[in-house]
Amino acid sequence: MAFINYSAREINCKLVYYGPGLCGKTTNLQHIYERTADSAKGKMISLATETERTLFFDFLPLALGEVRGFKTRFHLYTVPGQVFYDASRKLILKGVDGVVFVADSQEERIEANLESLANLEQNLLEHHCCLAEIPWVLQYNKRDLPNAVSIEELRNELNPDGKVLEFEASAASGEGVFETLKALARLVLHDLRRRQS
Repeated sequence: MAFINYSAREINCKLVYYGPGLCGKTTNLQHIYERTADSAKGKMISLATETERTLFFDFLPLALGEVRGFKTRFHLYTVPGQVFYDASRKLILKGVDGVVFVADSQEERIEANLESLANLEQNLLEHHCCLAEIPWVLQYNKRDLPNAVSIEELRNELNPDGKVLEFEASAASGEGVFETLKALARLVLHDLRRRQS
């Protein structure tokens, strides 16, 4: 849940990038960080494990406006992709306000996407939450690769009812990265305003 800093007049929201290993979570955050003005972002922190990194940084997107006179600061996190680091994933999800599920579009990664989405649901349940209760979006990453499956196939597997906002992306080139983030930020702010009214 969002944390309110009354002295700074800021609402701090936690956004988590979740998905299977090597799907592009880290690349998303690196792209956002590199293209965010120094005056609007904090330092990027990297917590390295043997095979993966968890990244974190916060930024203040002034263009998204205020909520009841408070600026909104977003704290962006990635989770380790490997199941081995499930305890870290659970910890990072604690207090989450919104999720970007980064799906790998490669044909051979469909099963990994499904396992990771099921793992996300399970870990949210441990925090007495579920995907239906929080803002989240789907990003179909690696659309530029020759073995990327169709959007229809990804949708059938990951968003069969079509209720979740979807974005095509190639995080390596930055395509679709900010569109995904802006959509989630708007959903989170809408949710905050709804809960405060």
